[in-house]
Amino acid sequence: MKRNNTLPATATAATATHLVLPDQLAQQAADAVRELLAEAAAANTTRSYATALRYWAGWHQGRYGVELTLPVNEAVVIQFLVDHIQRKNKTDLVSELPPALDEALVAAGLKAKAGPWKLSTVVQRVAVLSTAHKLKRQANPCELPSVRTLLSRARRAAVKRGERPTKKTAITRPELEAMLATCDNSLEGLRDRALLCFGFASGGRRRSEIAAADMRDLRKVREDGYIYRLEYSKTQQAGVKADSTPDKPILGRSAEALTAWLEAAGIDEGAIFRRIWKDRVGPALLPGSVAAVVKRRARLAGLVGDFGAHSLRSGFVTEAGKQGIPLPAVMAMTEHRSVASVIGYFQAGAAEDNPAARLLK
Repeated sequence: MKRNNTLPATATAATATHLVLPDQLAQQAADAVRELLAEAAAANTTRSYATALRYWAGWHQGRYGVELTLPVNEAVVIQFLVDHIQRKNKTDLVSELPPALDEALVAAGLKAKAGPWKLSTVVQRVAVLSTAHKLKRQANPCELPSVRTLLSRARRAAVKRGERPTKKTAITRPELEAMLATCDNSLEGLRDRALLCFGFASGGRRRSEIAAADMRDLRKVREDGYIYRLEYSKTQQAGVKADSTPDKPILGRSAEALTAWLEAAGIDEGAIFRRIWKDRVGPALLPGSVAAVVKRRARLAGLVGDFGAHSLRSGFVTEAGKQGIPLPAVMAMTEHRSVASVIGYFQAGAAEDNPAARLLK
């Protein structure tokens, strides 16, 4: 008996609607990659990329009178660099960005203020344009030798001029004690005390991690302690398998401050750190609000320096160096992946206790 291999018409039609042609598959794959990258990226990263690309579009329109399209020409990227990177002539530091265009970019809200950028901002803008080309799978002018060489020489020139990356002032034990002393027993005072202690004692948490702290990840381990399971961190977002446990201990005074806040605010689920409207507890704090709390308490304490949320992180590492805590133990708390990124703070803390500095004592 001859077998009929022909599908019924209805089955053939149904199958055909699910067939994906190669060109369609390529487009679907590209869309899926973009969606995956957007989902994986932190909100701050997404915003900064959007800001950078808007600036590129505005600058290109102002410079050349036409819209920006990818791929961008090599000469355009080099013009962007010489427009924004300062160089030293016989008398002063100069760049090629026309003053009228600079003012127009400020007026359009694409630039905070007129004048030169820091080199780090220029590098970030170029990195974003490079990423855009990679996602579109187009020839990437940002990786050409001419562009890479120009950026490399610009970095060297900046170092020779004495320019260094700016860092937030570290909040070590003395600064933290002064800030805690400004916190009273009001709801706001209890929250801020708990936030500062949590952010410092749990390993110098980033502002995004503090804002994302949730009761589901907090458990009591004894009368005077908690374990906070860090399920949201920059390391985890990068998809890197951490060598350390995500469990971060919160003990002693820090645990007491956290308990006092949770009981006063009546929090038993959801976000740990929240906004306060008069005497009412509101929704979760935003990362920017965490930074605002740190700055306000530093100001109330009369501290001098450039303080921000990152001050808790750098201060934790610096204080650990002062107290001689082994570097691996510190990195297990902070979840730093690179020794190079943490060693500067650690060595700064340990510098004053270096026995080699006491040879003439």
